[in-house]
Amino acid sequence: MKYFIPTIIILGLSAPSVMASTTTVEQLLENYRRQGAHEFDHRAGEKFWHQSFRDKKSGKMRSCTSCHTQNLRKPGRHVKTRKRIEPLSPAIHPGRLSDVGKIRKWFRRNCKWTLGRECTAQEKGNVLLYLQSQ
Repeated sequence: MKYFIPTIIILGLSAPSVMASTTTVEQLLENYRRQGAHEFDHRAGEKFWHQSFRDKKSGKMRSCTSCHTQNLRKPGRHVKTRKRIEPLSPAIHPGRLSDVGKIRKWFRRNCKWTLGRECTAQEKGNVLLYLQSQ
């Protein structure tokens, strides 16, 4: 019983972050639907996350896992700068997926770097569901 109260307090403090994350993701998914995306699938997002793309200039293969690793609960490291990247899993890093502007910014940058183009609305939605499930 002595652990019950602290657990309730901790869960209560983390709930707003989880709700903000869910609301933000739902807002973005609705936006992607208006852009013509169809039903989103976290499994398609996972497949996309692990898929490799050839860089047109260097010829090297790139994927989301190049920087973010296979395990989204662990920190990653930027391939070029070697800068640490905090875990993408919202379960580990509650601030993830909670800011529309940041999500849009990082999709724009990372899709261009990894794919050589911007991601489609469908790809973004699928990846967001995959990230949210982690």
